[in-house]
Amino acid sequence: MSDYRIVSFEAVAEAVADLCGKAACDLPPDVLDRLRQMEARETSELGRDFFAQYLENARIAREERMPLCQDTGFAVCFVELGDRVRFDRGTVYEAISEGVARGYREHFLRKSIVNDPLFDRKNTQDNTPPVIHLELVPGEKLHITLAPKGGGSENMSAIRMLKPSDGRQGVVDFAVETLRKAGGNPCPPTVVGMGIGGTFEKAAFLAKKALLRKIGEPNPDPRYAELEAEILEKINATGVGPQGLGGSVTSLAVHIEFFPCHIASLPVAINVNCHAARHAEVEL
Repeated sequence: MSDYRIVSFEAVAEAVADLCGKAACDLPPDVLDRLRQMEARETSELGRDFFAQYLENARIAREERMPLCQDTGFAVCFVELGDRVRFDRGTVYEAISEGVARGYREHFLRKSIVNDPLFDRKNTQDNTPPVIHLELVPGEKLHITLAPKGGGSENMSAIRMLKPSDGRQGVVDFAVETLRKAGGNPCPPTVVGMGIGGTFEKAAFLAKKALLRKIGEPNPDPRYAELEAEILEKINATGVGPQGLGGSVTSLAVHIEFFPCHIASLPVAINVNCHAARHAEVEL
């Protein structure tokens, strides 16, 4: 085992528990900066008032260590695990699950997970199990990003298996239609993650992962960066506005991730996030 880096189960659990509190109470700096930028662009007086409330809410949450929102979300974790990492006991899944249970208990966060989606629907009492997306990478790295996902915004997400002939315009129309129909349900202004390509499930994963990008940072491919800008402009032109009560800022950003796909397919998934784009990360 000397050829491997040994990571403590306890260290992972404690780190994840800490992330639960940070993600719930500390809005990331890039999100705060974007809120301030878009507040200046909002033409509605009521909309600007909402922006002021978002920023004040973030201040109170940070200073008083209170959750940004009563819906403290489904614990979604993105993990990069080095192929030379081993644990002193258990698995990375078990360590993260233990950390989520501790974190939601110790930080007094609302437990929102039910054990069965259709029949029992009994609260698991500790917000587990988390959703864990695991990526194996070379080396000794262990990087964990926790992105709590609230039910209101998640429920407004959508996927559509477009035809290749639908092309760019089909993608734009689907995105604008989805956000227009969402209205005030996801607590706009939203952050819109889009996954284009792959398969049904890959597109949805990409849409979720796109939300982790620094807010407003364009896709490195100029074609997709241009598409992000066009979709954002058209979503904001819908007039849905902050909290769905009208205005010029319905979304803060559109982030697209893409992947090769089958010649017969054009999968497009949209994962909607509210203005409180919560996430926290740690490297162990």
